Amino acid sequence: MTLRNKALEIAQSQIGVQEIPKNSNAGPAVEKYLKSVGLGKGYAWCMAFVYWSVKSASTELNVENPLAKTAGVLDMYSKMAKYRVATPQPGDFFIMDFGKGAGHTGFVEKLLPNGKLQTIEGNTNNIGSREGYEVARRYDRKISQMKGFIRF
Repeated sequence: MTLRNKALEIAQSQIGVQEIPKNSNAGPAVEKYLKSVGLGKGYAWCMAFVYWSVKSASTELNVENPLAKTAGVLDMYSKMAKYRVATPQPGDFFIMDFGKGAGHTGFVEKLLPNGKLQTIEGNTNNIGSREGYEVARRYDRKISQMKGFIRF
């Protein structure tokens, strides 16, 4: 199994995990994601979720984790320049840039018709917020909204 496939499988296993209490950026699972990048509770955690998933997969497969250790979405994009791709595939993670340093990320699970993606994201909710409270599967992210994709 490839690292990308294993990381996606691990991310899928986390669907439904929620912050405790909601909207706190805290709780046992969320704090586990944040700890993987050296942070405590209270921080936005979408990138930490991706990092934790890849780190967990790399440990399980006994291979090196290629990701930069950061919870910053745009920081990760900057540090992973050699892994950037313009056309997504399942197992990649997407980068969204909302300006003023605000970003969002998650895994590409499947390409859908009409330029949309099925994704698995941490720190989102059923309306697709970048500051939600759970790990969720989304069906409405548009490829055109993405700054880019990271393929490791």
